Amino acid sequence: MTTNPKLESWGIALLRVVVGIVFLAHGSQKLFVYGIHNVSGMFAHMGIPAFLATVVALVEFAGGLALVLGLGTRIAAALIAIDMLGAIALVHAKNGFFMPNGLEFPMTLCAANIALVLTGPGALAIDCLFGRNDRRSDIATSNLRRAA
Repeated sequence: MTTNPKLESWGIALLRVVVGIVFLAHGSQKLFVYGIHNVSGMFAHMGIPAFLATVVALVEFAGGLALVLGLGTRIAAALIAIDMLGAIALVHAKNGFFMPNGLEFPMTLCAANIALVLTGPGALAIDCLFGRNDRRSDIATSNLRRAA
């Protein structure tokens, strides 16, 4: 079976933007709704070093924004995957597999980010304009340049 690289690129872009929105929302919640002080307290209560609240909030917010824009996609996705591995190991694994507190959602988000590390940003990414892309993104970039 042959694949259509243009459709692959758009599929990756869809994954990147949706995952980015999820992390942008969670990072925004930690920064602007709960506040770092409260998130630090929650982390400390769970036995997680409180200083990691700032790191996690910034990785999720800035990383989510970077994914939505397709800017530094592989780096942002790698940092978010590490964030999710920490969440799985320190919080969710002890609660079993299923939601609401199990590891199924963070595991899915971790896998999605690892996929973005491996594939690159897909279509409509700022990374494509700077040449930080892969074969699928090359097709999307040439289409963007022709359209401009």
